[in-house]
Amino acid sequence: MEFLIVLGVIFIIIGIIGCIIPGVAGPPFSFLALICLSIAKKWEPFSVRLLIILGVLTVVVQAFDYLLPAVGAKKFGASKYGFWGAIIGLILGIIFVPPLGIIIGAFLGAIAGEIISGKEASKALKAGWGVFVGVMVGMLLKLILAGVMTFYFIKALF
Repeated sequence: MEFLIVLGVIFIIIGIIGCIIPGVAGPPFSFLALICLSIAKKWEPFSVRLLIILGVLTVVVQAFDYLLPAVGAKKFGASKYGFWGAIIGLILGIIFVPPLGIIIGAFLGAIAGEIISGKEASKALKAGWGVFVGVMVGMLLKLILAGVMTFYFIKALF
């Protein structure tokens, strides 16, 4: 059972680091840490309800992490071209320049989409800024959730 606790500690560390490094799924690792600790301690530290809530939040926050850059572009005046440019750029960034490619790809994709649609460079840049804001909001949400799970993990350890 000590192995599961050590594995949980490793997952907690990866979870926090993964919230900062784009492309690494931080909250799922933090959630896996809770599961490891639960198994190691015969399912006593956490209620089923808490694990379900944190599991659902993990899925939702991970989905937001991929959607917020595009939503940010839209909020800052991006057209459909900028929105889809951000999505395509994000996907290409993940494939070709991980992990920072998510930020760079979405940012450049939004700008390219806006320029293709005929917008001037300053408005295209504003849409790119929206992508950056979306990425930062996603990172903050992941850090908050991973922090909450880290709190529960440490509390249950001692």
